Amino acid sequence: MTDLRFGVVGLGARSRIAQYAHRPGEGSAVVALADPSAPQRDAALEQYPEATAYADHTDLLDQKLDGVFLTTPDDLHEDPAIDFLQAGVNVFVEKPLAITTEGCDRVLQAAYDSGARLYVGHNMRHMPVVLTMRKLIQDGTIGDVKAIWCRHFVGHGGDFYFKDWHADRRRTTGLLLQKGAHDIDVMHWLAGGYTVRTNAMGALTLYGGITDRQDRSGQRFKDFVSNDNWPPLEQKGLAPVMDVEDLSMANLLLDNGVFLTYEQCHYTPDYWRNYTVIGTHGRLENFGDGPGGVVKVWNSRRSGYREDADLVVEIEGDTENHGGADPHLVAEFVKFVRDGGATLTSPIAARAAVAAGYAATQSLRANGVPQDIPALDPALVAYFDNGQTR
Repeated sequence: MTDLRFGVVGLGARSRIAQYAHRPGEGSAVVALADPSAPQRDAALEQYPEATAYADHTDLLDQKLDGVFLTTPDDLHEDPAIDFLQAGVNVFVEKPLAITTEGCDRVLQAAYDSGARLYVGHNMRHMPVVLTMRKLIQDGTIGDVKAIWCRHFVGHGGDFYFKDWHADRRRTTGLLLQKGAHDIDVMHWLAGGYTVRTNAMGALTLYGGITDRQDRSGQRFKDFVSNDNWPPLEQKGLAPVMDVEDLSMANLLLDNGVFLTYEQCHYTPDYWRNYTVIGTHGRLENFGDGPGGVVKVWNSRRSGYREDADLVVEIEGDTENHGGADPHLVAEFVKFVRDGGATLTSPIAARAAVAAGYAATQSLRANGVPQDIPALDPALVAYFDNGQTR
């Protein structure tokens, strides 16, 4: 079997997922790299010594690639994705698909027009905790889903999101979109619908009061992340531009009548997600979102609080790579490039997650005024729902 030829654009921390596609002689290999930072290129070449490296992604357009991993900062997803799709190169875009609803629609249109395959890296669809909850729901364990609540405790938020480009709304829109796109997509998937209306509130409630700032241009992610950075008000060297919210709350109405609530805080001591799914015949809730955690179901009778749930399912998976999701995500993309077919991830769902996060952010910044989600061209919906075939 001839190796598929892959490129990687954007060589920061998230680019490490491309390693799972580097299997020379076994079906696929990373052969080209692009990043404006010379140190980033040099570091990547140590891992892929046979690859060629460039400063600009456009230098990869004529490398006869079968696919490309776009793991750039969020504001650099849209235009490079369109460039590669128009060149006939299959594209893996790290989530979020873009930082605006309009940007997502431009990428979808480019994929539709070119026929090149588009894949969005919503790795949480491969996380054991999500797959466990989805199976319980599909098995009818709690009846028909009517509401989902998600509390996201972002314990590493000060390091992960307030020391670099993530803190600049010009590059992310906001963390209700950038970080929330994961959870919104999961809730959409579990509920079987997409957001049509939302309202939200939130603010920069803690990190905005810290005056110690630092330009970290040229630094790598590992240079400023440490579990020792605690408590939050003692953080040092935050980003010079910091105008995104560190606390946000959104309410979302889906097209099938299900209601969602999403809450996100970037200065909790712990880092995990808690989902509560309420149905017509019970509810389920995860305690921990990785190995060692459990999903509990209460569905047999009415009661006060009781720890002894009617069903307890242990969460499996690995302790690294998002519960082991990343290798499965990349394997699905590689198979999709080679064979096509159905995937757990969905460009339409990725657009829906961004659209919900984008509208919620607009609502938050308009004092909670509700926002409606613009409809997507039915021809695009049909195309992507049909596995990107006409």
